Amino acid sequence: MDYLPIFLDIRGRRVLVDGGGTVAARRAERALSAGASVAVFDPEPSEEMRLLVDTQDRLEYNARLPERDDVEGCAVVYGASEDEGRDDALHTWSREAGALCNIADVTDKCDFITPSVVDRSPVVVAISSGGAAPVIARILRARIEATLPASYGRLAEFVAAFRQRIAASISDGIERRRFWERMIDGPAGDLFLAGGADRAKSQIKADISSATAGQKGPKGEVYLVGAGPGDPDLLTFRALRLMQRADVVLYDRLIGEGILSLVRRDAERINVGKLPKAHTMAQKDISQLLVRLAGEGKRVLRLKGGDPFIFGRGGEEIESLSAAGIDFQVVPGITAASGCGAYAGIPLTHRDHAQTCIFITGHGKDGVLDLDWEVMIRPFQTVAVYMGLANLKQLVDGFGRHGVDMATPVAVIENGTRPDQVVVTGHLCDIVTKSELARIKGPAMIIIGTVVTLRERLAARKPIDGIHEMSLSSSRRSGGV
Repeated sequence: MDYLPIFLDIRGRRVLVDGGGTVAARRAERALSAGASVAVFDPEPSEEMRLLVDTQDRLEYNARLPERDDVEGCAVVYGASEDEGRDDALHTWSREAGALCNIADVTDKCDFITPSVVDRSPVVVAISSGGAAPVIARILRARIEATLPASYGRLAEFVAAFRQRIAASISDGIERRRFWERMIDGPAGDLFLAGGADRAKSQIKADISSATAGQKGPKGEVYLVGAGPGDPDLLTFRALRLMQRADVVLYDRLIGEGILSLVRRDAERINVGKLPKAHTMAQKDISQLLVRLAGEGKRVLRLKGGDPFIFGRGGEEIESLSAAGIDFQVVPGITAASGCGAYAGIPLTHRDHAQTCIFITGHGKDGVLDLDWEVMIRPFQTVAVYMGLANLKQLVDGFGRHGVDMATPVAVIENGTRPDQVVVTGHLCDIVTKSELARIKGPAMIIIGTVVTLRERLAARKPIDGIHEMSLSSSRRSGGV
């Protein structure tokens, strides 16, 4: 982090703006909105600046260039004249006077960066790229503007009126934080955002009375969240929201640091990941741990790669939670077959290649494969194999024994959707050798079927940025599975 992100109180303090154009007007406008007294210096102000001068009581206009004495007593100084000589002098005077200085588009003469701002006062979101790529900051601002309702600022002011009453009524810190979350992200918040301020007030008062009368410890719950195949951008909004609420997170080995960094910083983290034939924690123990932690009143995040209900053993975990009377939520995630296929340029279905797609696991109970070959070898379908790398040779041999053309295309996708994604393409007859030559170690997704032949056309357009790939393929083509 190159800059310390802070919000500076400049109410009633003096801010100097040198310049009369659009950039200067924006600086003056922003300082005025934060309560500052603004002094603008420029001999020939634009119409935009003149409008500010005519309408803002706290703006002092000077039809001249600034001088050294003008900088004395200023909290912040903005240089927006685009005149190098004026900028250099202003920067020097600011340093001598101890004022924070920002010269537009001259990074080495800036004590701070002016961020892109989403204003939902008193809620304010500031975005900065450290001066490296301002366009990215503007794009992010536009996205946040679109997803953050304008009324959130009014909601913040509304619930602030209950702060002292809530603090006096709910002494337990954990329960008090949860009460605030339930209030803002629950019925009371929904009522206020819908325009029912009086009903929201009644709801909050009733909730405070219930919390005070109950005097029970905080009730635990479990969030079973699918984290997708690896790229943090594939998380759902609901997943992100619950990741920020959890007190403790149980995660497996398929969860990358990019996703773990989005979990609440003070949440306890427990690695329960499983490697083939080397389990950090047995599934039964994981389920029991979820029950115990939730029973202690904690909100537990069970973070799983892909989707919890597609070879994620989520069903087994919620059986244990249900039997113990523990509340839980399940958040679907993008499953590996879909995510890895998309990032590798391989559609799972296609009108000319596959009208069906089946998901199988290549790692059965106790490591033994027990597959329905009658279903798997049907033509015009795609077979997506989870956890099959260790048994890739047995899979290939099985297809061969059941009469499948050994020229059928196959793709092995390692670390799918991640920056170090590797894609090896070949055929049933040579994919084992090619995977060994590429030193594929997993986690890997295996896709079998003629849809793999579409990769050469679809992946050539490089639809996914930041993906480094290795691709080994053969020129042979074949029919369906």
